[in-house]
Amino acid sequence: MTRRLVILTEIISPYRIPLFNALAREPRVDLHVIFLAETDPSLRQWEVYKGEIKFSYQVLSSWRRRVGRYNVLVNFGLRHALKAVAPDLILCGGYNYIASWQALFWAQRYGVPFFLWSESNLQDMRRRHISVELLKSKFLRRCKGFVVPGRSAREYLRTFKIEDERIFTALNAVDNDLFSTVAAASRQNAVTRRAEFALPDRYFLFVGRLVPDKGVFDLLSAYAKLNERTRQQIGLIYVGEGPSQPQLEEQAASISPGMVKFAGFVQRDQLATYYALAEMLILPTYSDPWGLVVNEAMACGLPVIVSSVAGCAADLVKENWNGLLVQPRGASSLMAAMQTIAGNATLSTSMGANSAQLISSYSPAEWSCGISRMVDAVGVHE
Repeated sequence: MTRRLVILTEIISPYRIPLFNALAREPRVDLHVIFLAETDPSLRQWEVYKGEIKFSYQVLSSWRRRVGRYNVLVNFGLRHALKAVAPDLILCGGYNYIASWQALFWAQRYGVPFFLWSESNLQDMRRRHISVELLKSKFLRRCKGFVVPGRSAREYLRTFKIEDERIFTALNAVDNDLFSTVAAASRQNAVTRRAEFALPDRYFLFVGRLVPDKGVFDLLSAYAKLNERTRQQIGLIYVGEGPSQPQLEEQAASISPGMVKFAGFVQRDQLATYYALAEMLILPTYSDPWGLVVNEAMACGLPVIVSSVAGCAADLVKENWNGLLVQPRGASSLMAAMQTIAGNATLSTSMGANSAQLISSYSPAEWSCGISRMVDAVGVHE
């Protein structure tokens, strides 16, 4: 029996489109996606790849403003949109928008099963406010079930006494084929690509927002602690933008020898080249629900060094097999991990191959299978 599933999510992000396309091909799912906005230009400069969308969707009218560190988004027309679509069940990507609560109350009123797509995890080091936690608890209690990307998110929900049978796993994924194909082509034309992107022969790579919570200053300190010979041979490239960039550039200028480059924001189609020609990806974050850049790097065949608090760490990083785990806020241990992989070509090669092998199971098709299991487990509402 085909069931109409509505997914409510924030923006048309490029890494979600392949997942939704895969789900739209599932014979038992009639998918419709409601986006709260096309994009968030205050945080992201992603290109909106509308031409790749192969699923039914709509974008709600909205009003957005940043108030300090908070992102306020108000939508219009959600109730009308839900009534018009007439979902058999709703999957909501978060609880922190007004529209999330509106959808929850609408679902309760009309007897529509409501599921939360939850990525919060126990390792998240962000300071939690009591008022926020109380609101979250109220939201969770009203949900019929949950979708999580991996083990850390499942363990987090268990702390709220949520039964395992109400939690469905849909493995977090990116378009592995796109990244691996572009990476292979970049390696075949490495000399040309290095010249085109102004890349050194060897470099460590960070991809993400340039903010303190991503561990960007720890990474710079770790690079400065590397022995002189390593810094002469291997540069450090930051891909991304953020308010910490001026301070990072100032500190980087004092590191000698060594080369630190700030590439700025890079769109998806060029990003795989940065991964392909790097030594490894480093994500020393203090807080991250998952860390899809790790998926991307692994699809490109890279070793990864990841903070133990990243949501993906428990699922994607096998110590000394495809990468290394480090504690957050530890420049010395991060430096040692960088030196270990960079100084052993055989280890680096095997780790990269193992990354590619492991991430092949984290595909859009596997994600859609997880969502399909959730849909199959729910009877059509009366």
